[in-house]
Amino acid sequence: MIYDPIPIAAIATAPGRGGIGVVRISGKDLASVVTALFGHTQFKPRHASYLPFTQADGTVIDQGIAIYFKAPHSYTGEDVLELQGHGGPVVMQMLLARCLEAGRDAGLRLAEPGEFTQRAFLNDKLDLAQAEAVSDLIEASTEAAAKSASQSLSGAFSKVIHALVEKVVHLRMLVEATLDFPEEEIDFLEKSNARGQLATIQAALQKVFEQAAQGALLRAGLNVVLAGQPNVGKSSLLNVLAGDDVAIVTPIAGTTRDKVTETIHIEGIPLNIIDTAGIRHEHDEVEEGQIANAIDTVERIGIERTWAEVEKADVILHLLDASRGPTRADEAIVARFPEGVPVIRIWNKIDLSGHHASVDEMSDATHIYLSAHEHTGIDLLRKELLRIAGWEQTGESLYLARERHLIALKHAHEHLQNAAEYAAQNDQSLDLFAEELRLTQDRLNSITGEFTSDDLLGVIFSRFCIGK
Repeated sequence: MIYDPIPIAAIATAPGRGGIGVVRISGKDLASVVTALFGHTQFKPRHASYLPFTQADGTVIDQGIAIYFKAPHSYTGEDVLELQGHGGPVVMQMLLARCLEAGRDAGLRLAEPGEFTQRAFLNDKLDLAQAEAVSDLIEASTEAAAKSASQSLSGAFSKVIHALVEKVVHLRMLVEATLDFPEEEIDFLEKSNARGQLATIQAALQKVFEQAAQGALLRAGLNVVLAGQPNVGKSSLLNVLAGDDVAIVTPIAGTTRDKVTETIHIEGIPLNIIDTAGIRHEHDEVEEGQIANAIDTVERIGIERTWAEVEKADVILHLLDASRGPTRADEAIVARFPEGVPVIRIWNKIDLSGHHASVDEMSDATHIYLSAHEHTGIDLLRKELLRIAGWEQTGESLYLARERHLIALKHAHEHLQNAAEYAAQNDQSLDLFAEELRLTQDRLNSITGEFTSDDLLGVIFSRFCIGK
């Protein structure tokens, strides 16, 4: 990625009103900008100076604090000036406009989303995993997610990746040295314990992947879709899990016409619970005492959207009425569920059926008996959701990994598996063994940004907020 030395500026605090707002400027040399703003450059680095922020004609915009960070001792690795004033949106916009005016001759421009952190990466203040952790820390929705993002930002995740790379490089060095001196005619794999070293690397990689996978859960969570016939208690269950009346509950079939989404947290794991329209067909049987209404256009659209959500689900909660047992309509619903997606059969209304709250592991799925109305058996469902998510309270530090990190780790694992197969052929495939180790190293280096395309960097930083 080409480094752009032109200075940049942006409001670094969130939009809206607040007690304090910050305008941040970063560039190779901000002397001319600082002089235009304050008439001098006599700021002691990393010390706060209380002074007026003025327009070009001397009119005071605000009274605030200026802090100057001299390169390379700054967030971006460049000269950085931070102006802290009152956090009103008008005041902040006026102060930003004044900065851009004062820096016009130096080429000062508005920063792009994530550009300050991008410069920190390009100036080796952060590696790519740490840079992503900055965004994850800002967006963390739970305390556990914030702690894991902080771990990654401190370099803990990068450290274990670098340790893996060092092991791979050491083994790769031995393999390639043997390739360079074939006349030695030594049994390389035996004398250097190459297989043992490879097994150690594989075990370490697996441990990192498990910690990263759990950290990814803290960041993204799971999409859990409630599906089933009308009036089986989907909206009631959503309300119980959310701890609030977020969905309308009535005895009238087809009350829910569109999806209702609520994010809940179980053991710090965010779960996006999606309530959907009840699934029925024109020919479905109607219970005694209910009015047999034809499916109208709105309900039909709602059912189509239900199936669209089911296709995207990480987990499907198939709700059934325990008081009446399975029906042909329930079987038809099951037949349309996508393969490979975990399904939990929820037998609701046990307060009417006489069942006890329980979990029944069966060949087709896990069956849970509960009552959303009486809040009975809800903890059983929560535990099962955590089990499906693969969440374990290990007590170990987690890294708030992203999908691209997990993909890179998976590919690294595949290359190590290939390397192990070539190692089994003794010294006959050392060149292929070495190549798989090189590919493993490249995959791991892509996590920290030592081997990453400019296109990927552009995508990553474009998702940051402006001012960061």
